[in-house]
Formats: sequence, C-alpha cells, structure tokens
Amino acid sequence: MENTSESTFSAPEPHVPAATPDAPAAFVPRTDLSNLSRHAEAIRGELSKVIVGQHDLAELLLTAVLADGHVLLEGVPGVAKTLTAKLLARTLAVSFSRLQFTPDLMPSDVLGTAVFRPNTSEFEFRPGPIFASIVLIDEINRAPAKTQSALFEVMEERQITQDGTRYAMTDPFVVLATQNPIEQEGTYRLPEAQLDRFLFKLHVGYPSLTEEVAILQGHHAGLGSTALEQVQAVLTADDLRELRQQVQRQHVEPQLLEYIARLVGQTRAHKSLYLGASPRASLALLNGAKALAALRGRDFVTPEDVQYLAPHVLRHRILLTPEREMEGQTADDVVKQIVQQIEVPR
Repeated sequence: MENTSESTFSAPEPHVPAATPDAPAAFVPRTDLSNLSRHAEAIRGELSKVIVGQHDLAELLLTAVLADGHVLLEGVPGVAKTLTAKLLARTLAVSFSRLQFTPDLMPSDVLGTAVFRPNTSEFEFRPGPIFASIVLIDEINRAPAKTQSALFEVMEERQITQDGTRYAMTDPFVVLATQNPIEQEGTYRLPEAQLDRFLFKLHVGYPSLTEEVAILQGHHAGLGSTALEQVQAVLTADDLRELRQQVQRQHVEPQLLEYIARLVGQTRAHKSLYLGASPRASLALLNGAKALAALRGRDFVTPEDVQYLAPHVLRHRILLTPEREMEGQTADDVVKQIVQQIEVPR
C-alpha cells in the first residue's frame, strides 16, 4: 500500500499540563531526558568549534554512539570524515586509537601479537591498537581480506581470541571507519559480513557555499590547529553507559516492531535486489530509532524515526541486481521505494 503524507500512529500518552488560553499544552516526556539532552548539546557545541555545518552527520554519529553501534563514513577526500571522527572521540573521556589501513597491514598489526619474554621463557600477549574505546580506522578499504576478517569477531562480539585465549574489549567500544568511494586503485571491497557489522553507513557530502565561506574565514583567521585543542571531553564512560541504558528503555509500540520487520523483510523480496538485509538490520533500525528519538527529546519511537534511519541502516546491507546497476539505480533509491510501499502503523 502507498504511504500517505500523514501518519495516525498513536504514540503513548505522556502527562501533559492542561492548556490555558495564554499557554497551549506542551509535550512532557514520561522519562526525564534532560541529562541526555544536556550532554548531547555539549558534544554538539564542542564539535561546532571546529566543524562547520554537518549538523545531520553529528546527530547520526551521536545516535550510533548511544545505540552502541559502529559507523562507516564514506565521502571524497577533504570533506572532514577523519576530522569529525577524531573530534567526536575528543568529546568522550575514553581511550582512543587510530589505524591507517594499508595493503601490507597484517591482522597482528591490528589485534596484537604474542611476544617472547626470555626472562620468563613464556609468550606474553601485547595488545594492538584495536584495544581502545574509540577506534578510528582510516581508509578501511585499503587493507586486504585477510586483515578485514580480523575485525569480524571484535566488531560483533567485542572480543578477540588469540592463541586460544579470549581478550575482551573495553566498554564502550566503537569503530569509526572511513573510506573513499571514488578512488579504486589499491583498494579492496569490504566483505558483506563486515559491512553488516556497521550500524550506519553515512555519506559525507560537500559543504554548502555559505559553509565553505565560513571554513575559509576560520582558516584565514588562523583558527585551524588552535580550535582542535579547544575541544574538551564532556562525557565519561560511566555517563555513556547510563545514557545507553536510558535509551534501551525507550517505549516502542508492538505495531512499530512489525513495521520494522516488514521494511527489512521487503528487501529480501524486492525485484531490484539479489541480496536483502539480515535480521541484524532490523535490530539496527530498532536500536537506532530508540537513540534518535531520545536525542530529539521523546521517550517513544515513531515511524518517522524509522523512516529517517532506513537509508543509513540499509544502504550497505543490500546489493542491487546487475540490471538495476546498469540502469543507474542506487541502493538509496530502492530503500525509498520500500519505505513508500510499506503501510505506516496506525
């Protein structure tokens, strides 16, 4: 059925103060989201010290962090993908590491390796750079499949297994990866199993004319490197764990769960696709929608939250048929069609 511009989805009734002739009734969430909103605004404020514009990108990155998910940032060189990821890490009082993926990178360069200690005649595990709360992987598509596969376990299970021993990651653990969609020489296509482990794939575009003028003005005024040092940590690991627990308690109507399942299920039957999204995509939509609703000041999820996140959750989890690719159709086009086809909960 065709989606209509108006939705009659019934959100849970919060306690609302009675309206008066001078002051209309205002929405008051049943759950106190003031702490979450305060921290989110503080992070946005820190990012805005350096980043011009990119408000939607900042919101989606915060959504992923609150939903405990990894993010793949895709865009041409020079649009501040790496800078944005670094700044987001600076706003969190947690450990941070950066990996530059190259064709000669080995799995041990990422995970760590066993080092022989002559004084004890034993091997001792030396953790690699993956052992951090925020891990920035720059140009992730430049490493071969052998190195990419080393990320499968750690991204999904938050642990690695080395020589039969399990090593758990710190909490929180978020991977922020970047890739260039244009340059193909010296790059490798990411395996579907790895792409599926990213909560979102975000397209980072060019700034508007006004934003680019502001970038030039800031650079001309000599604010480049100085502004980076001004970005301060505003959220601790304990704060983040508390906010994530609050996000998990967000209210979701049963018919909205079915709506998410129908959206994802339609990707497996769509004639333009030969690979649909897995149940992990349904979970990503649910968790992402909870976090987005909380960031927008609501303690319940609406169909609009799901629709807004659908392209970011699904675009890297579906594959077009060769015929549709030759026609110039994109994954986002198919996702838009599916969103229009599935009836919105009432």
